[in-house]
Order: sequence, then structure tokens, then C-alpha cells
Amino acid sequence: MEKKGELKLAYTILVVLLVVGIGAYVAFPQRAPEQPVRILFQNIGGKVLFDHKQHFSSDGYGYGCKDCHHDIDKDDERPSACSECHLNEPGDAPKRSDALHKQCIECHKDSGSGPVDCSQCHVR
Repeated sequence: MEKKGELKLAYTILVVLLVVGIGAYVAFPQRAPEQPVRILFQNIGGKVLFDHKQHFSSDGYGYGCKDCHHDIDKDDERPSACSECHLNEPGDAPKRSDALHKQCIECHKDSGSGPVDCSQCHVR
């Protein structure tokens, strides 16, 4: 009979811990960062993982929002997604891939740092 009591106590403790854990998770959720940390661009050339935090952080390269996002007026304004204007079909704006290639590679060449070859960014 003693074993049955110990098992009941163990299950009770397990349920209490589970309820406390779920309650803490719901009550104190982790806030999403104001700026994206990393952005994954999926394309036919291979996935490109862009470290947004490294580029905009003062500990990193320290670029401002307007250095890359030409569609905003203030640094605290939220930019629209590139694909809203830069479609993958011919139109007024260059294709998203062409716009990103031009902006990223030109900046890397101008600064003398960062990848400029396809395989350095695109991963299968």
C-alpha cells in the first residue's frame, strides 16, 4: 500500500509542476524583438540567411534603417516587405533578387568586407 501512496504523491507533484510551468509560460511570455534578428530568404539559388541584427546593431555594423530600406522616411518607421514592390515578375521596380543582389553586393564591395561570391551567401 505504501508504494501506491508514493506513486499518487509523485503524480500529484508532476501535475502541480506542470500547471505551474504552463501558468508561468502564459503569464510571462517572451517578447518578440522590435527588430528582426535574422531573415531567411528562400529562392531557387539556395537559401540566404541574413543577419539583420549584425547589420543594424551598434555593436555590429551600425547601419540605419534608411541605409537599406528606401521606402521609409524615419528610422523608427516600419518598412514594408521588399516583395510588396519588388515582385519576381517584370514591372516598374527591379525583381527582388536583382534589387537585393545590387544592394548587398555593392555595399560589400564598397566596404571591402562581406561576401561577394554566390556560394558565400546561398546555401543549398
